Amino acid sequence: MIGRMLVTVLVLAAIAAPPAVAGVEARAETGPGAAPAVKAGTTRTAGTTGTAAAPVRCNPGRGTTSIGESWAQRRLSLPEVWELTKGAGVTVAVVDSGVDTRHPQLRRTRSIDLTATGARDCLGHGTAVAGIIAAAEIKGVPFTGVAPHAKLISVKQTSDGTGDVGRLALAIVRAAELGADVINVSVEARDHADLRNAVNYALAMDAVVVAAAGNVQKEDGTPGPAYPAAYEGVLSVGAAGPDGARADSSNAVTPVSVLAPGKGVTSTWAGRAYRENLEGTSFAAPYVAGVVALVRARHPGLDNVRVRRRVELTANGGAGAGTGAGMVNPLLAVSAILPSEQVALAPRQAAPLPGNAVRPQPPEDSRAISISLWVALGALAAGVLVTVAGIAVPMGRRRGWRPGSAENQT
Repeated sequence: MIGRMLVTVLVLAAIAAPPAVAGVEARAETGPGAAPAVKAGTTRTAGTTGTAAAPVRCNPGRGTTSIGESWAQRRLSLPEVWELTKGAGVTVAVVDSGVDTRHPQLRRTRSIDLTATGARDCLGHGTAVAGIIAAAEIKGVPFTGVAPHAKLISVKQTSDGTGDVGRLALAIVRAAELGADVINVSVEARDHADLRNAVNYALAMDAVVVAAAGNVQKEDGTPGPAYPAAYEGVLSVGAAGPDGARADSSNAVTPVSVLAPGKGVTSTWAGRAYRENLEGTSFAAPYVAGVVALVRARHPGLDNVRVRRRVELTANGGAGAGTGAGMVNPLLAVSAILPSEQVALAPRQAAPLPGNAVRPQPPEDSRAISISLWVALGALAAGVLVTVAGIAVPMGRRRGWRPGSAENQT
């Protein structure tokens, strides 16, 4: 307990001071289907934390109320997985731009604001990410989150699509402190000690950290690895299209664990709406976060290392840079029997009995056995003689002890 408290204090001390990382930018990923970065609004949702700043324009872009079934939902065979688990009892934190909790499928979301702009999502980005993870089932709506019974915590770390690494790191720590079993970070940033410490802290708290591998954008030139996805222990996610191949926009420089749908996908959107044709690893990561929630619900005894390993080992197989283990496979991730895992989880064998617990058998006495055998044979012979005598003596007496005669036969 003292060790854990000390780690907490050290990590918080390392990342709680944004001025130490001034000028280092972290940004929510965007793609062709995402809204452009705009300044955040200030409407504060009841029951959330944070102090609202001065009113600014809030425009996440227009969504739609008419959608069809997402190819991603069909590809991942989610209805089959839901027969086994829907993620009940698992908490997923969405470190992003906030979540529109007025959306009918996201009303159970708890909101935390670290930006002092209110918990409202003025980008739509966080709402889309949250929907992919755990949008609730609604009759007649063809879209549902991967783990619809999981609990969501929105930790808002940006209001305009950009932010500093200090706040991003603090958001990850806050998510871990709130007991998140899974932390989704659809954000790319440069390597920084604060961010690395925050991720290590979350992993030490047994959270599975899922992060977007990053997008390749024209203005970026030669892409570099995106963080926190590139950190050891993070489940890094690349984007794939309907054909299962890595999308051209998915960063192949970042070490990738698995792929997930990240091109032409559908999700919830701010303003009680939906958005189609979303693209980017931002929207691939929450598919994997949802799968992790399903695994943790189905296998509550597994720690974060074995959960991450299970997701990787059950993927469909990758080919080429930036594909990792290939497309994530929710059904196998939840139901596969992994021999090495069974060995790791096997109950301990009972301790052997002490040497004096069982009294040793005395050595065989061959002489006693021989004597006993002859005595038994003698008793048997005597019994036979007595029986024969019991028959012969009465017959002899009746004949006066004369020998019997045989009659001639004609």
